[in-house]
Amino acid sequence: MEEVESIPHLRETLLFLALAGILVPFLQRLRVGAIPGYLAVGMLLGPFGLGRLATPATGFGRLMSWLAFPQLEAVSVLAGVGVVFLMFMIGLDLSVRRLWSMRSWVFGAGAAQVVVTAAILFAAAAALGADRGTSLVVGLALSFSSTAVVMQLLAARHELSTPLGQASFAVLLFQDLAVVPVLILVSLLAQPGESHVFAVLSLALGRAAIAIALIFVLGRVVLGPLFRQFTANRQADTFMALTLLASLSIASLTWLAGLSMALGAMLAGLLLAETEYRHQVVVMIDPFRGLLMGVFFLSVGMSIDPLAIVHEPLRLLMAVAGLFAVKTLVTAVVLRAGGLSNRGAIHGGLLLGQGGEFAFVVFGVATTLGLLDAEAGRFLLLVVGVSMFVAPVAAALGRNIEARGPAMQPGADAERTPVTPQGGGHVVIAGFGRVGQSLARLFDSQAIPYVAVDPDPNVVSSFHAKGWPVYVGDASRGDLLRLLGLAQASAVVLTMDQPTSAVRAVHAIRADSPDVAIFARARDERHAAALQTAGADEVIPETLESALQLGALALGRTGMSEPELRAVLAAERLERIASYRNQSSNGSPT
Repeated sequence: MEEVESIPHLRETLLFLALAGILVPFLQRLRVGAIPGYLAVGMLLGPFGLGRLATPATGFGRLMSWLAFPQLEAVSVLAGVGVVFLMFMIGLDLSVRRLWSMRSWVFGAGAAQVVVTAAILFAAAAALGADRGTSLVVGLALSFSSTAVVMQLLAARHELSTPLGQASFAVLLFQDLAVVPVLILVSLLAQPGESHVFAVLSLALGRAAIAIALIFVLGRVVLGPLFRQFTANRQADTFMALTLLASLSIASLTWLAGLSMALGAMLAGLLLAETEYRHQVVVMIDPFRGLLMGVFFLSVGMSIDPLAIVHEPLRLLMAVAGLFAVKTLVTAVVLRAGGLSNRGAIHGGLLLGQGGEFAFVVFGVATTLGLLDAEAGRFLLLVVGVSMFVAPVAAALGRNIEARGPAMQPGADAERTPVTPQGGGHVVIAGFGRVGQSLARLFDSQAIPYVAVDPDPNVVSSFHAKGWPVYVGDASRGDLLRLLGLAQASAVVLTMDQPTSAVRAVHAIRADSPDVAIFARARDERHAAALQTAGADEVIPETLESALQLGALALGRTGMSEPELRAVLAAERLERIASYRNQSSNGSPT
């Protein structure tokens, strides 16, 4: 029992898993979204909710100490990990080319949104009597939106690749990059004797840029060979361990360099996105990302004091409404200037109108350093928390507004670099041995877009390094197939050597996309029958086709006409495969 009790935060972990697995799905059945569900549960069970009643003095208090969260620290630790994995997944969705193509949006629209919003909020805080330092901290902190909330809302509605999704991501990316200078500025403002604020800030930013460049260069040199060397045995646990090691190590390096771990995690994802392991990493990490993000939203809910809402409802309502009004207006103007329609820009403004998780850090540091008094800090945290709570409602309002009119594409610099070929109509090749490689060359010669996967990193690495769209992955994984754009593909060609793997892949493809055409290579007639039974449209058995082609050459010499020859070969092919399909009723051939 002592060993069990020594596990850190065991009770909080068990309670969260129960909430994530039972209570939140129940709320979703009542049409309460995941984000509002976690926020509401956090408010109810947090230290400002039922956690107030947790005390060893009474039986009810002891019960609440198990069923509620009297302390926020344990959940905050897990929430920080959730944000790190969110940024890691964002990095996986990027590429160096895509990031470079978005530079005008990131440093143009993103910078304009932050600067203009911060200036307006600075003026508002100063007008309410705050000194300049405090007003600057408030303006900068509230100018940031919640990356976690916005990306979750976009992902839930499959809008990440839309013009609005790309533009919103560009703004959020600049905000994440601005984390470091803002934190440095807060520290400098707390030192009134410092006379060279700009020089110190410039020096810190220069060091940060050098650290990022070194990590990026070394990561590109090390990560690819590391994965190829230690994942050749295809062990899932080894792959998971290396993925976690890469993401958390790079996040730790950026933290040691004075940057945020979230930025380091995004950099780790960006580095892995350039390798052939991109899809496999996404498939493996995604379920954990969702769970940990739930912890983050739970912790945000716990920071909201329902009694404070009751005590100051009008003041709080005006503050939250004012925050949304300012940020929606500024962001909408910025997005409209970038090329979105009026309605699309308003949608983006409402989507990005809430406060962000970074404000919790800034206000906490500012309160500790004396830039904010404790009462003002608590109220501002309440404003941010409530704004995140109502963010899904604001986003839904924005979607309804945009639905009344078409949105324009962002500027050319926001060019999308998708995981799969643009426009759909591509071919998915499952298995990249000799047959898969021959198909890829054929498709290239005819300018047919394709994307290929193979479970063997030794097969994939050399071709991926040459720029071929080939990735490490298991074609029987439905989540991986969706990443490959299966719903938009014109066909899937299975060339795998392992019969069992090929049959599993056909089942997975049919379950995900019943109408996509599946063409498969089979070792023999028995394998062909199993593939056709699983749902393949056309199957080419290697041994049978070799025999039929040789037979066709011989029959042609006997004087048989071309139509007769085709009819004989088709009949023989159908008969040979049908005989094995009939046998499958007594067992599943492989």
